[in-house]
Amino acid sequence: MPITYEIEARRGRVVTTCAGNVTLRDVMAHFAALQRDPRRPGRLDVLLDWTELAAAPGAPQVQAAADRVALVEDLVFGACAIVAPTDVLFGVARMFEALARGQFAAIQTFRKRADAEAWLDEF
Repeated sequence: MPITYEIEARRGRVVTTCAGNVTLRDVMAHFAALQRDPRRPGRLDVLLDWTELAAAPGAPQVQAAADRVALVEDLVFGACAIVAPTDVLFGVARMFEALARGQFAAIQTFRKRADAEAWLDEF
């Protein structure tokens, strides 16, 4: 699976990991699965880890993913921390930040997972 997630219910957080070659179809399936998941609370912070992505998504895929966030029903997103260790992924993540900013209470991109987790813990 190119996208996996784990719900940390007591922390109110979903940890989503993207690895290998991720397609837009994978992203849309992820949102559908998360929306249907009976384990998720009504509000979630997001840790989105792109550390193991094989390639950066293009602008149309980033726009489509940002648009899809807005369509998630019965779920309020809190803070979103994106882990993007390379320059290219960092730039793409910043584009996603700009496009999806209105869907999260706060959104920020980090180079290291530990920094992203610390920011979420303080949010």
